[in-house]
Amino acid sequence: MRLILLAAGAALFVSPALAHGTHGGLAERHQNKPTAGAVPAKGRLWLPGDHHIHSEYSADYEPNPASPQTAPIPLLGKDGRYSIARNAQMARQFGLRWMVSTDHGGPNHSKLNYEQAWPEVNKARSLVPEMLIFYGMEFDTPAGDHSSLIIPFTGDEREQLRAIESGFSKREPWPADKAWDTEGRMIDALKLMRDQKAPPVLIANHPSRSATAPFAWGLYTPAEFRNWNDTAPRVAIGMEGAPGHQAGAIKPDGSPDPTGNRGGYGRAPTLGGFDQMTATLGGFWDSMLAEGRRWFITATSDSHSNWRDGGNDFWPGEYSKTYVQAQPNHGDIVDGLRSGRIFVTTGDLVSEVDVIVSSGGTQAGIGGTLKARKGQPLTVTIRLRDPAAANAGGRSPSVARVDLITGPVTGPVADRTTARAPTTTVTHRFTAADWHREGEVLTMTHRIPAVTGPLYLRVRGTSSDELEPTADPKGEDPWSDLWFYANPIFVNVK
Repeated sequence: MRLILLAAGAALFVSPALAHGTHGGLAERHQNKPTAGAVPAKGRLWLPGDHHIHSEYSADYEPNPASPQTAPIPLLGKDGRYSIARNAQMARQFGLRWMVSTDHGGPNHSKLNYEQAWPEVNKARSLVPEMLIFYGMEFDTPAGDHSSLIIPFTGDEREQLRAIESGFSKREPWPADKAWDTEGRMIDALKLMRDQKAPPVLIANHPSRSATAPFAWGLYTPAEFRNWNDTAPRVAIGMEGAPGHQAGAIKPDGSPDPTGNRGGYGRAPTLGGFDQMTATLGGFWDSMLAEGRRWFITATSDSHSNWRDGGNDFWPGEYSKTYVQAQPNHGDIVDGLRSGRIFVTTGDLVSEVDVIVSSGGTQAGIGGTLKARKGQPLTVTIRLRDPAAANAGGRSPSVARVDLITGPVTGPVADRTTARAPTTTVTHRFTAADWHREGEVLTMTHRIPAVTGPLYLRVRGTSSDELEPTADPKGEDPWSDLWFYANPIFVNVK
């Protein structure tokens, strides 16, 4: 019964300054006006989706034999294997309601996207009308790795993406130009996106895949993400918490591959399938939240080629899901992503997660902000659905533990390379003895006696007995090590 249930969440306020692309000081950019976030309300559902999916238009390239000095020729279906419509059909089969088609670029790829990929997106919309399909790309990020670029569903989406890709994707020019691969150029790209009529959403993909060790960053760095978020806080909204390629340790016959890595993370492995920037308690993600930044996490398939066909990937929705609380339309899904009304799960460990923080007659949910008086108690209520039906791996995992994590909000850091939040702690660990079960639904509560200053709360859970997620060994069965993470709730104190 992995159903799409539970209406929730009030509409979020966007200040006129942010809506029109102008910017106030640091405090305005990091402190959204208080909002309810994901709390029960009519019309909004938990909608599962995937924002990182490749099609045949993620091309390989070969030199032009007739004119070696001209741009190389794209070879379709060589990197991404399937049509956009096939991806949408498989996403529907595995229970998704929305998806983003995100092909990465190459020389003159903006022309390929404009002339060939975009019509195929519209074809897929007609063939699979149940799926809310976004047009986007895996942006070849200047001075970075890749990012999911999600274009709002408007009449201008085709022109909007071409303006971004043709002007800033670092692999776009031919011959290659190193001047396109600088952080300054990425900041200029974010300014363009920020000031567009319908700004896109940008999410950093597999942020630590190029890291060489824990806290030894690669193509992405903490300072880089802070610069992004300062420049365009409603565009650069977060990162993949759980990367794709989770089937890297599965052979086509379903047996384990002892040489395979989850996520393709060879030197700094994933932790319970999640990137170290997310999974490390008191690590980078917590350091961003401790500043009061709205920096959110997602989970994706990064589907290129399915494991049954010899690839490293699950189909969209087969293993990882990003749930956004939204009305079933493109606009509210984008709003849900921007506002952090998101939880993520692997292996269908859960299909609903609600976290409600209340104090003095007011409440806030995932992605929201609560105003509380100093000295007042907080009550945290966690409600989740642990589905009884088998997942796509043929198993029916159970939630073994749920962790409530809290940390003080201390404001902007002096050192922008900071990747530690040492005061973040697991406030309470819930097990079966602590929750009430009614069918598939688990409910648990925790009381914080008195709030003394601004803080954030977030929740995670697991099917394992690990108190903290450990490094994933080569050949690990991804179905045996499942986690879910909910995005934060902030508490302001008056």
